[in-house]
Amino acid sequence: MGIGDLMVESSVGVLRSCGDLKPDRVIVGNMFSGVGSKQEHLGAYLASSLGLINVPAYKVEAACGSGGAALHNAYLAVKSGESDAVLVTGVEKMTDLNVSEATSALAMADNQEYSASVGATFLSLNALTHRLYCSKYHVTREELASFPVLCHTNAVSSPHAMFRRSISVDDVIKSPIVSDPIRLLDSAPICDGAASVMVVSKRNLKRAPAGAVKIEASEVAVNVFGLAERPDPLDYIATRAATKRALAGSGRELRDIDTMEVHDAFSITSALALEAMGVSKKGGAPKDAQNGRFSRSGELPINTFGGLKARGHPVGASGVYEAAEAFMQLTGSAGQCQVKGAKTSLIHNMGGVDTTTAVHILSEVS
Repeated sequence: MGIGDLMVESSVGVLRSCGDLKPDRVIVGNMFSGVGSKQEHLGAYLASSLGLINVPAYKVEAACGSGGAALHNAYLAVKSGESDAVLVTGVEKMTDLNVSEATSALAMADNQEYSASVGATFLSLNALTHRLYCSKYHVTREELASFPVLCHTNAVSSPHAMFRRSISVDDVIKSPIVSDPIRLLDSAPICDGAASVMVVSKRNLKRAPAGAVKIEASEVAVNVFGLAERPDPLDYIATRAATKRALAGSGRELRDIDTMEVHDAFSITSALALEAMGVSKKGGAPKDAQNGRFSRSGELPINTFGGLKARGHPVGASGVYEAAEAFMQLTGSAGQCQVKGAKTSLIHNMGGVDTTTAVHILSEVS
């Protein structure tokens, strides 16, 4: 399927579920369609393909956080009164590129002049944080491997997951090194995908027969752009700021959150994100994962459909996937992935190494 096919198939599914409710704005989240598919102008492409003429339509890009940023823009459009119904579609077509081309495309999330030009890739930047983290906090490979093991366990019962099979800690540790110390099974895959949601004003809720959830808060924050320029490369300050503001905006505390979708591009990003949010103490998130705190039956279930690691990470689409998965949890339509009694969810989508981070808090509509 081409990138247009992916966008349209996902969008049509959402439009059908919304009955006669039609979008008055179209926003596409995407990172590198110009490189990956030689196609830009995705907003107009999607709107025209759906027969939506004369509506505002455009693409939002924030590296791997493009989907979350697109959702944030839709939230602002509805909250301001400029729109009543916004179609948000995240899409990425990655498999038309070979591995070296995809690696170069992903490296655009960091500073080309000072990182990529000297051979640093997005993978190697995360590998540096992985090594520093394990050294600083005396975290073992086995503890960090608990994150991909958890995601694969959840993906077994997830119908839209890419890898519906379980793995062990030993599998992770023995998998090939891709950028020492990151191994293949520490890493989310290169893949294609699209996901869509409709963001509507309160007065249009009854016109959405598929049910609805409330976006209680939507925040985006940025970190210092280049990883090498940061005082502490392990400090996800954008995640911390966006989470703090989202919790304040929703009037909630972390203990009020029932499920989380965390941007787990690598095992290390799960740990650093959860610690920046305040879910775990510094150096403690891997042990919390190892002890079952984040399993679907644990204290705070995360990545309940497999996360980026096992569901897949089509980069521009991942933030919208998270929103769709939170929707399923909060409407009781998650099937075998359902977390009992889930009423609130926090979704965390990150571009670069916490360079741009979007955090949304969603809740059931009573």
